[in-house]
Amino acid sequence: MAGTQMLGAAHSAALQISICREMPSLEVITLSVNSVSTLEPMSWCRQLSELYLRRNRIPSLAELFYLKDLPRLRVLWLAENPCCGPDPHLYRMTVLRALPHLQTLDNQTVTEEELSRALMEGEEITAPDRGGTGNGGPEPYTLSTMNATAETQGDLLSFSEEASSSAQGQLCLKPLARNRFLPFSQREAVKSHKNRNNVLAAILLLLQDLDTEALEAVHQTVVSRLQALHKQGLQEDME
Repeated sequence: MAGTQMLGAAHSAALQISICREMPSLEVITLSVNSVSTLEPMSWCRQLSELYLRRNRIPSLAELFYLKDLPRLRVLWLAENPCCGPDPHLYRMTVLRALPHLQTLDNQTVTEEELSRALMEGEEITAPDRGGTGNGGPEPYTLSTMNATAETQGDLLSFSEEASSSAQGQLCLKPLARNRFLPFSQREAVKSHKNRNNVLAAILLLLQDLDTEALEAVHQTVVSRLQALHKQGLQEDME
């Protein structure tokens, strides 16, 4: 869909989930299989239509309070969070009572019958207690590319389903990779490869906001850089 705000990757340095507060035009956010424990930063994304949060650390359905004023939110994936509790029916009814405009919840289509039942069977939510632990502080992440999101085959399959649903754009945050058991040389190689991919993705993202004049300047710089690299390669071959 033309015009959809996209963010597939960013700088490899540690970031905070509070970055959402600075991106109010985001339409699709994918944060599955992370350690997110609060939805407060998403409340600033007024254009948000799809939010994927499967397998995180959302402690309570009270966090839905921060999504109630997002008028365009239609898709939510919240399964496998602590807030889901032991009763799947009560969980679903409570979510739909709080967010009656949802069309899809946890990859299942919302029906008119469910919305009617949610008014009677779902629990009313109130603003979360910000004095508790796990909700108030910012959380460090790195933004990563889509192909590095899942650590197991099951996670990869579920993430692929989410990615196909949000093909127009997504914000993907992952915790820092743990390569401490690899030899130093391999860790450096992995780090270098990830840095290159993140830089490339960030550049491609920024290109979307450039006008013709700016793109022409980028093109000239790229051509000059390619020529320099080609010349350098020829010199190394001669040596």
